[in-house]
Amino acid sequence: MALNWTMIDEERNPVPLPYEMIIKSMEGAELSLTVPEAPPSGSATSGGSGGTKKLKSVGRIWLTDQRFILVSDVSKADKTTPSFESLSVPLTSIISTGFQQPLLGSNFLTMCISPSPEGGLTDGTKAEVRCPGRLFEFAAALAKTREHAVEALRNQDPELEDGLPIYSTDAPAPAVSGPSTATGSGLDLPPAYS
Repeated sequence: MALNWTMIDEERNPVPLPYEMIIKSMEGAELSLTVPEAPPSGSATSGGSGGTKKLKSVGRIWLTDQRFILVSDVSKADKTTPSFESLSVPLTSIISTGFQQPLLGSNFLTMCISPSPEGGLTDGTKAEVRCPGRLFEFAAALAKTREHAVEALRNQDPELEDGLPIYSTDAPAPAVSGPSTATGSGLDLPPAYS
């Protein structure tokens, strides 16, 4: 959600937020961001320039009960600088995740990210994470933790529900064609269980 917003201690670990708990971390992760260009400011058109910005960084990733975090490796011996120093994404800002297992190539984790204002990202931002080791376990933990975070947010604010229709028992039952049963409702009852 935001580039370079993670507070980092002297050992290059993220400083936890209040009541935040680290669930998993992995070293040697390569994170690639595809950030669509925003429409020019003051323009009435929504098309923008249509280009994308590609950013890449290698470092350590963390999964907490509140965020997905990447902190880039910084080595004085390495002359190249990463595209960004850190990435911090609240779990509720991850729109979707996926775990890809290509026939040829290494497995990777995909994420669609909802940006925050002034965070350095735009709508439609996508991330790919590649990492040697147990990326599948990390991806499964991310999906489960994200689901819990979204559910907790929905419990706090019921207006965030997906807009599903509300069904009430006062509405008349739908008409069903077919043979009538002994109950007279026209619906077959499920078999009895012992």
